[in-house]
Amino acid sequence: MSLNVALQMDPVETIDINGDSTFAMGLEAQKRGHKLFHYQVKDMSYVNDKVKAYARPLTFRREQGNHFSLGDVHHMDLGDEIDVILMRQDPPFHMGYITATHILEHIHPKTFVVNDPASVRNAPEKIFLARFPELMPPTMITSNADDVRAFRSEYKDIIVKPLYGNGGAGVFRISEGDQNLASLIEMFQDFYTEPFIVQKYLSDVRKGDKRIILVDGEPVGAINRVPDEGEVRSNMHVGGEARKTELTDREKEICDIIGPVLKEQDQIFVGIDVIGDYLTEINVTSPTGIQEIQRFDGTDIAALIWDAIERRL
Repeated sequence: MSLNVALQMDPVETIDINGDSTFAMGLEAQKRGHKLFHYQVKDMSYVNDKVKAYARPLTFRREQGNHFSLGDVHHMDLGDEIDVILMRQDPPFHMGYITATHILEHIHPKTFVVNDPASVRNAPEKIFLARFPELMPPTMITSNADDVRAFRSEYKDIIVKPLYGNGGAGVFRISEGDQNLASLIEMFQDFYTEPFIVQKYLSDVRKGDKRIILVDGEPVGAINRVPDEGEVRSNMHVGGEARKTELTDREKEICDIIGPVLKEQDQIFVGIDVIGDYLTEINVTSPTGIQEIQRFDGTDIAALIWDAIERRL
């Protein structure tokens, strides 16, 4: 099976070849004889029931400073000329992202989009979490200052973060007695048109924020991300340290509960975040972590993802 595969993503020049999951997926596609093309969301158009993009043939190499080659631009009909689209542009999840999912729906599943664009649109990370209240920590989605104050009064130590943010940006810890809460709420109200999310602070984050990868609804690997001293965020690009880990019984239970839902929705590549006993995020838009997992335990998740895609086709 030889496929034409389009990577809908950010500029390839910015890729970290030792950490980028899309890069690993692209290399695996090439290994299987598939041909890669690259375009950005801004290059895509809907034209009279056709979805077209200005795309360029792409070749990846695991060579630092020389990791890609791009061919000449082709105005491609994504519905007729492409077999698989990997929707891998970075969040945040905003109206541009939502619009892209609507456009891609016109060609999916004839051109197989990973993950399913309608399911991605209906499952923003922090809202999709609310489908599983028995798994998540005490959580509020609001833009009401009185509700936030009452939430902190009850739980004492809280996290406030953007509803559609990513990468740990805009995450604040507000403990009991912190006089910055009112100013923080005002800033969120002024900066964001949508509500924000408030959660009970989980002290277990000092032990790590575990990223678990599920492929076609099944857990296939995990890393533990431990925050830097004095930092509430465990994201690796802000200093979090990746460590080898195994799944606990509770984490297996969480995967057993959410896995069938992900599989039903054609969410082939998903990364969930677990702190202690609680599920804190379900990342469906552009999950990461597969290269780190392979370095720790040898699991080739890129190959597992392509196995799942090829089974679908």
